[in-house]
Amino acid sequence: MTTPAAVPFRHGLLSISAAAVAWGAGGAVAALLMGAAGLGPVAVCAWRFAVAAGCLALLPARGATGPRRAAVLTGLGLAVSQCAYFGAVRCAGLGLGTLVTIGAGPVLTSLGARLLLGERLTGRAAAANLLALGGLVLLVAGPAGGPRPALGVALAALAGAGQSGLTLWARAGGAARASAGAFTTGLLCLLPLALTVDGGVLPTAGAPLPTAGALLFLGTVPTLLAYRWYFAGLSVVPGATAAVLVLLEPATAAALGVAFFGEPFTLALPAGSALLLTAIATLTRR
Repeated sequence: MTTPAAVPFRHGLLSISAAAVAWGAGGAVAALLMGAAGLGPVAVCAWRFAVAAGCLALLPARGATGPRRAAVLTGLGLAVSQCAYFGAVRCAGLGLGTLVTIGAGPVLTSLGARLLLGERLTGRAAAANLLALGGLVLLVAGPAGGPRPALGVALAALAGAGQSGLTLWARAGGAARASAGAFTTGLLCLLPLALTVDGGVLPTAGAPLPTAGALLFLGTVPTLLAYRWYFAGLSVVPGATAAVLVLLEPATAAALGVAFFGEPFTLALPAGSALLLTAIATLTRR
């Protein structure tokens, strides 16, 4: 029997799961832009935040926009984690870059939630964490698809730490929101880097229309919508549980990497994905 209290909890699970799948698709689109449009990872992040902030600017304001300090901190966290993530995708490949980025999530978030927030790790959540990490190990065991896997893994670890910190801050009541202020802060942080490190923010290759469509998708679905879904879900879902749900992102990215980017396929991919889905199924029962 479904109790009234379980309904928002399951809505939170669905929101975070949808965000994770959107992020996995976003990684694939980012890899496409970096390969076909000649954009660097920082420039891709800048476009991502620019499109999201622009969309919010066109929408009518609804209620309070939240504290300015919260918007700045959220934007800084997003800029660091997303820039490091896209750098990891370029250096280590879509599958491995995404997997390592998210792989530290369950451990770091569970430990942080227990030590800093006092959230109790239930037996069901612990079992789900073990299943998820086992699936992740199988997925990471495959060969890397990028030219500089060591650097990619280091950037992925930085991205994972940033994402875990943002999750814990949101769970602690840090007022993290996918607001225009947050995306604008991220954009302002990344623009100087995009101009110096990546040599500019304009595409240097590829057809204009598909590139514009890819940028529009990247800024709306995996950025604006996905982060709104994620922060909404964190209002009712414990941090350790959210960290496991986010592992849908690497499964999505790994599958798309094999299907569309020529990354190697091994039997570890379906086996690891099956373990991740089992972990998530374990969490859906409260």
